[in-house]
Parts: sequence; structure tokens; C-alpha cells
Amino acid sequence: MHQDAHEFLNFLLNELVDILEKEAQAAKNDAETSSPSEKTANGPKNPQANGVKKEPLVTWVHKNFQGILTNETRCLRCETVTARDETFFDLSLDIEQNSSITSCLKNFSSTETLNAEDKFFCDKCCSLQEAQKRMKIKKPPHILVIHLKRFKYIEQLGRYKKLSYRVVFPLELKLSNTMEDADLEYSLFAVVVHVGSGPNHGHYVSLVKSHNHWLFFDDENVEMIDESAVQTFFGSAQEFSSNTDHGYILFYESLGAGNKS
Repeated sequence: MHQDAHEFLNFLLNELVDILEKEAQAAKNDAETSSPSEKTANGPKNPQANGVKKEPLVTWVHKNFQGILTNETRCLRCETVTARDETFFDLSLDIEQNSSITSCLKNFSSTETLNAEDKFFCDKCCSLQEAQKRMKIKKPPHILVIHLKRFKYIEQLGRYKKLSYRVVFPLELKLSNTMEDADLEYSLFAVVVHVGSGPNHGHYVSLVKSHNHWLFFDDENVEMIDESAVQTFFGSAQEFSSNTDHGYILFYESLGAGNKS
């Protein structure tokens, strides 16, 4: 596959976190070495002293992009629910033909039954048991990044194929069926579009909303487009189509308290 925009986004965000953490640590070391009298009086500062673990640095990347997912598994024998939290910078969603982001999110959080060879080891029962599990958003991020899984490995073909499916992404999005606070609303402000018929070649362009106007970016070329033009990047309703411009990564901003513009 050619250079993937989703992989690059993950690399960029993680690289930014590493840089910010190193800068913060360097600034802290400089501050400590600049006050030797305080250091001598109080002894060397050790963040691990007395068994106290060092708190991870929360950067602007975390504040804007990081959310928390909860993976819940319920044993069907004793009804005990086991929850495991994990952080995320983006959600990768499986897609279907003639679907929508809302239905993709619903499938993402749908309940899955674990049985046969996939049984769950229940700590309370101390044995493998049938169980139900689901994934839901525990803490939504300020900026919700949604990655549509348009590149799929096809066993029969022995290679990756681009899914040109039509997936409707609304300008305003509610996270119903995905988290408890279904009233939380997001507004679309950017789209990364993959142009091309396959995964091994193509081009990326982007749409960005700025000052209530939509802009189309294609390398050094920038032009203003009408908001209605966004829907032309939903995808193709038929498998074989001349339209190869498909929405690939979506950026939504929370319209929570204090965030409305």
C-alpha cells in the first residue's frame, strides 16, 4: 500500500506527544538545576520516592484528541461485569454499503456473544464461560477523529481492496448508541479524502471548514466550495463507479459547553 493518511496521523500525534513530554522534562530539569540551594536543603527530588508514581504529562494533544473507551464483558453465568478502560486518539469503524456514520457507530458498540472457542475466562466463576461484550465511549474527546476502514484484505484475492461504499457522514453528529450521554453533539470541520480506485495508488485531498466557509485543499491549490459539495465525498452507491473521491478520515469538534462557535 502507498503512504496511508491514517497511519501518518497516528504517527504525527504520537510524535508530538513525545516531543512535548521531552520538552517538559527538559524544562523541569533546568528549573531544578537552576536552584541548587533548594535542592541541597530538601534533597534530590525523586518522583518515585515513597512509592508515589509519577503522573503522566497531559499535553494539548491529549486534551484535544484523547478519549476513553470502556470494554465491558458480562459473564452469562454469574452476571458479573468486567470493565477495562483504554485511551484512543481516533475510532476506526468498519463500513457497509449505503450506510451512515451513525449506523457504523452503532455496530461498533453492538453486543457480541463469546461462546465456543471464544469463551471468556470469568474470575468469579474461575472457568471459561459464555459471555457478552461491548465497547462504548466512557469519556468522549473534544475532537473526535473517525477513520473509515476503506482498505480491506480480501482472502479470495490475496490482496487489499478499496471499499468505495457510500457512507453518509452528517455535518452534525450525536453519539447515540455509543455512550450514555447521547445528547453530546459534534460538528464536522474537516475531511481527509482518498482519491483513487485502489489501495496501492492514489492521492489525498482535504476539506476544511474555516470561519463558516468550506475550503478544498489539493496540494498547493485552495478553493472555496459550497457546503452541499461535502456530500459528493460520501462514496459510491454502486461498486463500479467513475467517482473515486471518498471520505476517509473525519474530524468532528464537540459542541459542548463553551465550545460552540
